[in-house]
Amino acid sequence: MGVSLTKAAQWTTASSGSRRLEVTAMNETLLKEILCFAEQFSPQHPQEAARVFEEPLQWRTTLVASDFKTDYDISGSNVVSHEQDGEGRPLLQLSPPFVYVHNFSQLSKLVHLANDKKLDEIRACVEENREPVAKILGPRFATILVSKDPRKGLSQLAGEVKEQDKDWEGKLNLFLLLQDMDNQLLSKILKEIQAMLDPTAVKNEIQLLKRLCEKEKRMLKLVQYTSDYEFSNGCRAPLWRQAQGEMCYLVIEPFDTEILYITCSTSGIFMNGGIKQDGDENAYDQRSDLYKDLVSLLKIKSPHFAENINTQDFELPELPSTQKIQRMESVDAEERGQPQTSHEQKEKNVHEKTGQLHTPNKAGGNKEYEPCPRWRNFGLASPCGYVPNPLVRLHFFSESSSESEEEEDQAERRPDGNTELPSEFWQIQKLVKYLKGGDQTATVLTLCAMMDFNLMQETCQLAIRDVGGLEVLINLLDTDEVKCKIGSLKILRNISLNVQIRRAIVDMEGLQSIVKILDSPVRDLKALAAETIANVARFHRARRTVRKYGGIKKLVKLLDCAPDLARQNEKQDMNVVVARCGALALWSCSKSIRNKEAIRKAGGIPLLGRLLKSPNESMLIPVVGTLQECASEESYRTVIQTEGMIKDLVKNLSSDNDELKMHCASAIFKCAEDKQTRDLVRKYKGLQPLVSLLNKADNKSLLAAATRAIWKCSISAENVAMFQEYKALETLVGLLVDQPEEVLVNVIGALGEFAQIQSNSAIIHKCGGIKPLINLLTGTNQALLINVTKAVGACATDKNNMAIIDQLDGVRLVWSLLKNSNPDVQSSAAWALCPCIENAKDAGEMVRSLVGGLELIVNLLKSTNIKVLASICAVIAKIAKDKENLAVLTDHGVVPLLAELTNTTDDSLRCHLAQAICHCCMWGFNRASFGEAGAVPRLVCYLRSKDSKVHRSTAMALYQLSKDPNNCITMHEKGVVEPLIHIMGSDDELLQEAAAGCVRNIRFLALANRKT
Repeated sequence: MGVSLTKAAQWTTASSGSRRLEVTAMNETLLKEILCFAEQFSPQHPQEAARVFEEPLQWRTTLVASDFKTDYDISGSNVVSHEQDGEGRPLLQLSPPFVYVHNFSQLSKLVHLANDKKLDEIRACVEENREPVAKILGPRFATILVSKDPRKGLSQLAGEVKEQDKDWEGKLNLFLLLQDMDNQLLSKILKEIQAMLDPTAVKNEIQLLKRLCEKEKRMLKLVQYTSDYEFSNGCRAPLWRQAQGEMCYLVIEPFDTEILYITCSTSGIFMNGGIKQDGDENAYDQRSDLYKDLVSLLKIKSPHFAENINTQDFELPELPSTQKIQRMESVDAEERGQPQTSHEQKEKNVHEKTGQLHTPNKAGGNKEYEPCPRWRNFGLASPCGYVPNPLVRLHFFSESSSESEEEEDQAERRPDGNTELPSEFWQIQKLVKYLKGGDQTATVLTLCAMMDFNLMQETCQLAIRDVGGLEVLINLLDTDEVKCKIGSLKILRNISLNVQIRRAIVDMEGLQSIVKILDSPVRDLKALAAETIANVARFHRARRTVRKYGGIKKLVKLLDCAPDLARQNEKQDMNVVVARCGALALWSCSKSIRNKEAIRKAGGIPLLGRLLKSPNESMLIPVVGTLQECASEESYRTVIQTEGMIKDLVKNLSSDNDELKMHCASAIFKCAEDKQTRDLVRKYKGLQPLVSLLNKADNKSLLAAATRAIWKCSISAENVAMFQEYKALETLVGLLVDQPEEVLVNVIGALGEFAQIQSNSAIIHKCGGIKPLINLLTGTNQALLINVTKAVGACATDKNNMAIIDQLDGVRLVWSLLKNSNPDVQSSAAWALCPCIENAKDAGEMVRSLVGGLELIVNLLKSTNIKVLASICAVIAKIAKDKENLAVLTDHGVVPLLAELTNTTDDSLRCHLAQAICHCCMWGFNRASFGEAGAVPRLVCYLRSKDSKVHRSTAMALYQLSKDPNNCITMHEKGVVEPLIHIMGSDDELLQEAAAGCVRNIRFLALANRKT
């Protein structure tokens, strides 16, 4: 909150009015970290959080009085906290539109109350309190925090005020916490900018310029950095300047002009205001035009340099360190592993080719090396010597991709910028030269020598690429020499574990050659090719290439190489190895929807089912991995059921291999969407092994897979009964604390299904599960909130549980989730409120105590989401049972909004809408108002529905509406009597009574009219 705000944060210019934080990824990261700090500060440091600020933090807030609950006094639109300082002043005061906060305790509470507006509140607070430390601790502490030597400043301040200031220790502790938070912010920002900055090209150009200072005919007197310290990402600029895209600062002294002070940044090279080793902030300003590299700038600034640069006897490559190589690709929705949408875009690649190397001077007579087109398109220098890739990945590549396994747009990482290359690089360079010029024997020997290197080490992997070895290895795949192919594939298999090498292989069209080898009669070649594809096909373009060139069919064919694996012993033959490698490749390829369909059409499912019976775990892991990946498709789930694979999946849950058990549990989770699968898991005694996996608390991936499978299996009540025999519920409740969200989502989902049975709700209470559930209502994970609200609602069906939920303020927390922007969260929260209201001791008073709660309910009737509307109508039906609350709902305009919704054709909404209308008829002139709003004719149409629940709720609504004479006339005109008479023959007594009551009221009105 010191250097991070004053220097690292990105602000708008003063010309735009009051300076605001720009909308950038860096600022978003900064605000999220500050939000996290504010939320966690009070519970972690209660003593420091209670300390009163020197001046209050104030800003324009979006919160209103209705957002504040207990612990606050509300007077109209103004709010003050019960907590006060030593002078009796409230520690939080809301006087719209401003809020005044006097300590961290109140700041934490305010952030909590803001719900989905938390980030907006933090942004406003930061923007309107540019120096928060000065307000929190005073200007002296703020100056010390941003100084170069905070320790020295603290020592001086302590000597001056320690004896006079009784609260010195408290201030010091708070200062140290703020300083630690500031350092954490800078550290977080450093990680962000490391993906944005690659100083390798600039550093190599600087090295070449330094050589110009050492030759006999020197062109420059001096080239040096302003700082000797180099950060881990290779940059030398301060962190807060790296956030602006600046990498380093130079002092260059030409022979014929004054000293040049230069900034190297991602946007280009420019002159600065004279940054020395301890330069001031104004010195960082740009003082010249922007140049693409240092040589271009020096040619303009120094005629001597420009005149002599082309007369040297060595080549100076042009390193476009700031050239933006835009590489944009619109990815098919199917490659993201998601269903296609109507706005699916066609894929397209746009590659800008990099500039060629400078031509050496003619006098030198040096040979000009021209990279081959495929090599040049990839952006690499000529294989004749080492010139690192000069491309700089800029900030637009740092955004996360929509595909979880996406690697296409990752920023290229280089080893930390030491100018000296490792010895392995030079040795690999020599071997690549032998590969290019040797005969078959020499090539095989060279490949063997290359395999002696540690090819799992990134330095060696990138060295092979950078010296031109990767292209040579790919070219060897097109030869007729089997030994050369095997050696090349062994190397490619290992180095393709590197993200950048994978991209390079696809860019150089090497994947096509590898796919061709799958047709080879040599089993070693097929196995190595399949393994290499398994490594390369981890991003969407590679998977698409495999499919495009017929790789899926060829890989499926490899699965048929294996004999009857049920009789296979531990010693595998080569056929089994080939099948295993084919399964590995299909596993990688199956992350695409189109590839899943291609595998199915190629006949892959029965072959995978046969391999599933293998006793070898090394075979089973890729087979089960492929099946669980494909089980997201309904066609696969059906075949998995019919081919008897569930039995094998259940059997392997008892394996000793945790990875195999994890994939089996994940496959069961996906297949258990269907009731038949859930029954099969129970039939083959798979429930107990799943429960036993809950004891693997140290293996979070396995625990997450097991809890997912238990969650889906518990949808069937028969499975829940068996789970209880194995004490699964008690174990699940124990997992509600100290677990990652990926586990909690599943655990709570399972508890929600268990709690559908009344006796299980009591067990959750007995095991202490209610409080952890309520605590999780304050989270932000949308999937977690949906499951938590469902579980809380299920537990609330028990009156004892409901008393605890009310006592823990659970109803208010659930109600606050109605403000969530996610419709699924809103709907789940509304359904949870129904049993809460129904089973609360004094439901009417409880609802009225929630300030603004009824208005929020009515406003949600304007939603466009059917699920939200149906759940809100169900809540209104419960609330309207209390006359006072019904009166408030009526004042908020619930009647016209409900009447407007009667146009719907959705039976789930019709059912709950009719119930809401029925209960809302009990107040004042609401019956007549519904009739005037045109609701009655539409309700009559509901009787044509085939859903008996719609008939029941509609008949009850019509009965209440029929107590108004005008409504009776409308019903009679719309022909309601005949369907009601038919409904009177139902076995449902409530339905009978409602239908009969409605007909009776219509008949009474008709008789009354006859008498008159």
